[in-house]
Amino acid sequence: MKLRLIILVFVCAFIGCSDNQKEMLEVTSPKSKVKVVFNVNNSGQPYYSVMFNNGVVIDTSYLGFEFTNAEAIGTNLEILTASVNAFDETWQMPWGEQIDVKNNYNQLAVELQETSTLKRKLNVVFRVYDDGIGFRYEFPEQEGWAEALIMEEHTEFNLTEDYKTYWIPGDWDIYEHLYSETKFSEIDAISKRDHPNLAQTYIPNNAVNTPTTLVGDKGLHLSFHEASLVDYSDMTLGVDNENLKFKSILVGSENTEYKVKRSLPFNTPWRTIQVSEDAPGLIESNLIVNLNEPNKIGDVSWFKPMKYTGVWWEMHLGKSSWDYGMEQIDGKWVDTGKAHGRHGATTENVKRFIDFSAKNNIGGVLVEGWNTGWERWIGFPDREGVFDFVTPYPDYDFEEVINYAKEKGVEIIMHHETSAATETYTKQLDTAYALMQKYGMHAVKSGYVGKILPDGEYHHGQYMVNHYNNAVKKAAKYQVAVNAHEPIKATGLRRTYPNAISREGLRGQEFNAWSIERGNPPSHLPTVAFTRMLAGPIDFTPGIFNIKFDEYKDESQVNTTLAQQLALYVVIYSPVQMAADLVEHYEANPAPLQFIKDVGVDWEKSIVLNGEVGDYVTIARKEKGTGNWFVGGITNENSVSLNLAFDFLDENQDYEAILYKDGANAHWDKNPLDIEIVKMDLNKQSSLDIKLAEGGGFAISLKKKIN
Repeated sequence: MKLRLIILVFVCAFIGCSDNQKEMLEVTSPKSKVKVVFNVNNSGQPYYSVMFNNGVVIDTSYLGFEFTNAEAIGTNLEILTASVNAFDETWQMPWGEQIDVKNNYNQLAVELQETSTLKRKLNVVFRVYDDGIGFRYEFPEQEGWAEALIMEEHTEFNLTEDYKTYWIPGDWDIYEHLYSETKFSEIDAISKRDHPNLAQTYIPNNAVNTPTTLVGDKGLHLSFHEASLVDYSDMTLGVDNENLKFKSILVGSENTEYKVKRSLPFNTPWRTIQVSEDAPGLIESNLIVNLNEPNKIGDVSWFKPMKYTGVWWEMHLGKSSWDYGMEQIDGKWVDTGKAHGRHGATTENVKRFIDFSAKNNIGGVLVEGWNTGWERWIGFPDREGVFDFVTPYPDYDFEEVINYAKEKGVEIIMHHETSAATETYTKQLDTAYALMQKYGMHAVKSGYVGKILPDGEYHHGQYMVNHYNNAVKKAAKYQVAVNAHEPIKATGLRRTYPNAISREGLRGQEFNAWSIERGNPPSHLPTVAFTRMLAGPIDFTPGIFNIKFDEYKDESQVNTTLAQQLALYVVIYSPVQMAADLVEHYEANPAPLQFIKDVGVDWEKSIVLNGEVGDYVTIARKEKGTGNWFVGGITNENSVSLNLAFDFLDENQDYEAILYKDGANAHWDKNPLDIEIVKMDLNKQSSLDIKLAEGGGFAISLKKKIN
């Protein structure tokens, strides 16, 4: 690691000098693009504002807390000290969108104290980058205040215009909503209540979940989120439509009056605002990961980024099922001879996926429905004790499958569906992870479908934040990497715990299998790239070749072209990328399958070539180790023509390129399988004109030629 630390300390002693409090505290980013101003007003209320390129983007916004066991804190405060530090380092990702990450900011740390008899202290720390800011509260150790029971955090973000806003509702239980595009003043999260197609949902306020992305009239782009969410509740953003203001609303619990319980000293998560002059700058920002602590688990070379296939999509199509047809008698699962014969995770079926993966440069196979309990996994209130995570169904020979996969050079990816019965999973984590360690399995997909047990808790509250994080920390002890579905949102903790490899946390590919009304429109993924993906890796499960799947369902389809399904391997980042379709659909289409065989999953660098939120985006990524490049572009329901310059390629190097693009008559609905594949040579001086069809895309592989 290259590390350069510069300390420029500025200390202000304000004690007993109230006139000095009228002098604003300021800190600017390293290149002076972003400036934060902080002060307290005459009532002792702390506030801040943010400027970008000398224009105000966050106007006077107040800070404070409300507690159940103490008086609120947010007035009668004075500044005791303030210090400014400069920090500049370059750290390396063990896996990711790039290897080297520059972490360069200027920090303002302010110590506040009440002027009242309580004399409680509260610190606020700002880190100011050229691509945005992060700030957090620090509750220092102090006499007379041992525990904070936080009823609400009152953090404001006061906007300066009625931005075009891309948002999902502040649901306390799930992020699987379609993004809405409205003016800020028109946000109506309450209208999204009682969604009929979600396993669990609870929307108590007119609030939005983060990341939420805003686009101004003059092209300014903002994204609001949080970083390093540890032992705290998810922050949603309450919407003041009239005054154009966000205000934090923490996710709560039905079981306590407070939303967060912490012993002092402690820090809150970072509240983040990414700022960019254009949409691509949001994706290229590393603000979220930079605000997290360095790696705490050491070497993670045991985890290998990979593509994978698996027993999954066929269940959503209705070809097979997760359950076997057992009965639970006296708390034990018994094969009573009534198996329905449609179970997907059989030894022979999984071997078929292993064979296919081994032939096509795909490193893993996910097996869902392998373990007993699926007969009572959803829709039952008494779900505790249903799964045990170690007992296979009678038609799945666990050891035989593991050994067969090893012979073929393929890794079996474990699956742990908890049905949101958290106490059962917590009790069995060691046993479940130990089984994986015994058989050399290094990746698990976990799931939390349904209302959280114990009753009264929500997926995004402090209870579940701790559950998710503890599962990741425990997994590291067994050399297990976690890909969580129905998760808490990503907040950059992959830097601290790089075995937190990916997660869902969005409306995924499976919605396309359920019906047209429940599917994802063509605008979904060009929006996701500039919203959800800013938080971290996404296990979206791309690669559906049989777009219409009429032989299984005549009312559903994937709402993209085939070329876009290829492009997603580059555009939507994850270190684990599924080739999600059925083996027979790939074997029937060997030409486009070649791109999935070739495309990388671990990157030396990534460049966003163009894009507009919700419309289109093109990303180029250089594969780690080979120096090969891959490019992917997608669009919404509108066709778009792009000119691509390849000036990002290496000097004096020619590349053998294969372009996979929409055919002349391609259309996401009318003709999604129309694809044209063209081979050519490209270099740094090359350029290409490419037309993306409605709901379409393109993908390019560029392999170095040996000169």
